[in-house]
Amino acid sequence: MIEARHLRVLRAVAAAGSFSAAARRLGCTQPAVSQQMKALETSAGTPLLVRAGREMRLTQAGEVLVRHAAAILTGLTAAEEEIAAIAGLRAGRVRLVSFPSGSSTLVPSALAALRAAHPGTRVSLVEAEPPRSVEMLREGDCDVALAFRYDGATAEWDDLIVRPLLTDRLVGLVPEGHRLAGADAITIADLAAEPWIAGCPRCRRQLVEMCERAGFTPRIDFATDDTPAVIGLVGAGLGVAVLPELALESVRPKGARTVTVEPALQREIVALTLPDLAQVPAVAATLDQLTRAAPR
Repeated sequence: MIEARHLRVLRAVAAAGSFSAAARRLGCTQPAVSQQMKALETSAGTPLLVRAGREMRLTQAGEVLVRHAAAILTGLTAAEEEIAAIAGLRAGRVRLVSFPSGSSTLVPSALAALRAAHPGTRVSLVEAEPPRSVEMLREGDCDVALAFRYDGATAEWDDLIVRPLLTDRLVGLVPEGHRLAGADAITIADLAAEPWIAGCPRCRRQLVEMCERAGFTPRIDFATDDTPAVIGLVGAGLGVAVLPELALESVRPKGARTVTVEPALQREIVALTLPDLAQVPAVAATLDQLTRAAPR
């Protein structure tokens, strides 16, 4: 009989490429991974992995099993959570993934309220930007994903439950002594000749598209996923940036000034889950608390 724990290990080996790397990812020993793979191959009745140099590769049967593993594990998680919910959320568990600025603003108050209302519900948090966070949800590696999409974006979320949370406006960020630091409002075109500091890969892509619509290609001198680093580079006079207001809430923009950008540039912040998981009380309670936290 194929066991869920063996499927989780097989997916880890397939992703990591070796037993030792999978063991590090899972927080166990290499012999334990090897033993579980032997047990899984015995249950399957055919080899699932073959060694190719220093790496482990999937056989055709292994590829089939990995392809079905996400759906199997997601269904199993939903079943486990529904059963736990019978006890009134006393044993609920929610795996949340969020982008960094959501983790520092929306998530803390939402989880504090959830813990106060349901102290037996356990929530784990990891960080990932969309679209990776959305992939994690579909692959069964989380239960709720905090994500965002920009104006005009056509993110493919038709198969998911989408809970809108807030609209996050983008603002310009310039050094304190910049010629536009005291302006009431600016346009993106006003910054066409400036060097730029770009943020996360998705935000970077949005920046380029936004500037191209304004008639220029931004000269990106620095790129970093770290918001304080973006602010520090701007504050040091090394360039300008555009950041969501949410990203600035928990960081003091030392040496930099924010300016309103017109016309308004914004992104939609949402919480996502799978239709089956939306019926799980612990997941539903988490979505409700995120919704309540958003206006605050």
